Amino acid sequence: MADKEQVRPLAPASIRPSSDDEEAALYIKKLHKKKCIKCCGCVLALLLIQIIVVVILIFTVFKVKDPIMRLNGVTVNKFELINGTTTPKPGSNMSLTADVSVKNPNVVSFKYPNTTTALYYRGTMIGEARGPPGKSKARRTMRMNVTVDVIMDNLISNPNLQSDMSSGILTMSSFTKLGGKVKMFNIIKKHVVVKMNCTISINITSKAIQDQKCKKKVKL
Repeated sequence: MADKEQVRPLAPASIRPSSDDEEAALYIKKLHKKKCIKCCGCVLALLLIQIIVVVILIFTVFKVKDPIMRLNGVTVNKFELINGTTTPKPGSNMSLTADVSVKNPNVVSFKYPNTTTALYYRGTMIGEARGPPGKSKARRTMRMNVTVDVIMDNLISNPNLQSDMSSGILTMSSFTKLGGKVKMFNIIKKHVVVKMNCTISINITSKAIQDQKCKKKVKL
């Protein structure tokens, strides 16, 4: 009996994409890649422009400038002398009221805590006072009065007091320190410390300031 020849079905031929379909897919892929590159480039360019603008503003318009502190005047209070002499009256009190102004040349506000003022006579501290905290608005001037109560025992116990009083001029020195900060964009904070040393010459007879010289130092 002759073997029947078994006929096996042929496997279906695999469907291969045409060259046109491959080129179209490759073109779409390249186009998508170019769009992504352009978008990323635009975003980076905008960020770079913003950074450049901020840097320019910081070093020009928003550059931190030194606050200007001035001693406009000093008033002598409660300075009593023994009649016909240049000797301070025992048990008397003496105080000095300084008119201080703080000018803020910046385009942002300058905030400062309590100010400290110390009064010296020939190297010995004879009084100290603290001024209230405050805020100097942009390109404005803030004025405040600081009253220093003199410790008479420290003043009278100085051996040079009598000779200075006899000359009619009493020379004292003051030191004022003001620390604060300037804030820009609520991000950049710059701490500023202003120090001012003044020499004050008081006329014993008129109880007025005859001469005053001040030197300022700013630390950013």
